[in-house]
Formats: sequence, structure tokens, C-alpha cells
Amino acid sequence: MALLEVRDLGISFGGLRAVDEVNMKIEKGALVGLIGPNGAGKTTVFNMLTGVYRPTDGGIRLDGENVVGKKPFEINKMGIARTFQNIRLFGKLSVLDNVKLGFHNDVTYALPESLIHFGSYRKKEKLMTEKAMEILKVFDLDGQWNYKASNLPYGKQRKLEIARALATEPKLLLLDEPAAGMNPNETAELMQTIELVRKQFDVTILLIEHDMKLVSGICEYLYVLNFGRLLAEGTPSAVLSNPEVITAYLGD
Repeated sequence: MALLEVRDLGISFGGLRAVDEVNMKIEKGALVGLIGPNGAGKTTVFNMLTGVYRPTDGGIRLDGENVVGKKPFEINKMGIARTFQNIRLFGKLSVLDNVKLGFHNDVTYALPESLIHFGSYRKKEKLMTEKAMEILKVFDLDGQWNYKASNLPYGKQRKLEIARALATEPKLLLLDEPAAGMNPNETAELMQTIELVRKQFDVTILLIEHDMKLVSGICEYLYVLNFGRLLAEGTPSAVLSNPEVITAYLGD
């Protein structure tokens, strides 16, 4: 059974058919790219996978469980986490606290504990801090644990957003244009980080990206959207040499 199975997925906004009959299968442990021109429907697919939008038709199953109709926080608990094209960190909070927020699925407090910090509160906080520092170390952010998130350089903010997503312990990690705004050196470092994340956290990754060097360098399989429909799929070398894909990106 595929970790993620998407069947005949579609959504309409009024009279606009934004995504139509999209099918994908992603095996556990895979690193897959979802590419296509601007406006092709890629982020809309991510929004359906995470419950931001409810599909007009079609199905989504994660590890055999139905995702459609679930709320975003329920889908996150099921095992799907994401980052965003526009970074969404809590800028005034510390780097450490941003990651600790990702543990909300597993750590809860009784109201009295949260108000006066007694009982198991201190033990749970200590455990969360230790786990968060372990994640930050993977991203080489442990030395900036007490910085405000907004004070990190852009590339490190991108890493912090991935770190926070990983704190929810996802089965499937969705990365929406992780290299957006990065210079070539930052992009090369990000490629290494994504590979490390997949191995160290045993997570399956689906990413949207326009940087074809990154896509061809780390993705094992690609799906191409154009005007909301699946245009092509296959290995990066086959897809990126496909005349229809080239035309979709460059025009006639």
C-alpha cells in the first residue's frame, strides 16, 4: 500500500476548475516532486492534502485512512505536516519555542498545571526542550536557540520552518517551494538538508519547487501539473526532457 494515494482529485471555485482528476501514489520513504508553471494548481493540491480546502471530488488516503473531510489539525495528527511558500514562523518567539510549538500533538496539560506550572508541567517542558534541541542540532540551529525567529537569516528561517514541521513527527512532509528566495549556496545546502531529513527522521517528502537543479538533484520521481491537470509523471530525466513539459514551462 502506498503511503499517500490520491485518486481523481478535483476542486472547483465557482465556475473555475482549479484541479481536475489528479492521481498520485507516493511510497513510504520516497522523495517526490510536484512541479509545473505558476498557477498550475500545485499549492491548491497541498491545501487539499492538508484540509485547508475540501476537494469537490476524488479521494485522499494516508496509510489507507481517509483524509477528506478532516480538519487541518486532525490531518496533522494523522501524519501530514507542511511548510509554506511564504515563511510562517512566530517571529517574536525564540527559535526553540517555535520548534516546541510543534509538539502540540503529543503534549497536553491540565488547566491548573498550565497556569501555575506544577505537577507534570516541568517534566514535560524539560522533555520538549531536549527533543527540540535535538531537532535544532540536525539543522545546525542549536547555537541560535535563544534568538528571535525573525532575527535569523532567511535561509535559516526556512530551515526552522522545516524543523517545526518535523516536531509533529509526520509520516509525510510537504515542502512548498523550500528554495524560494535562496541564493545558490543556500539552495545547495538545502538539498543536503532535505536528504538528511528524509534519512534521519524516516519521513516521506513531497515538495513543490521551481528550481529545476534542486528538483533533478534530489527527487526520485516527478508529477507535473498544468492548468490543474496532470501533464506528465516519471523520473526527473524523463519528465524534464518531455516536449510537452518543456512547452508548458517555456510556451510555444
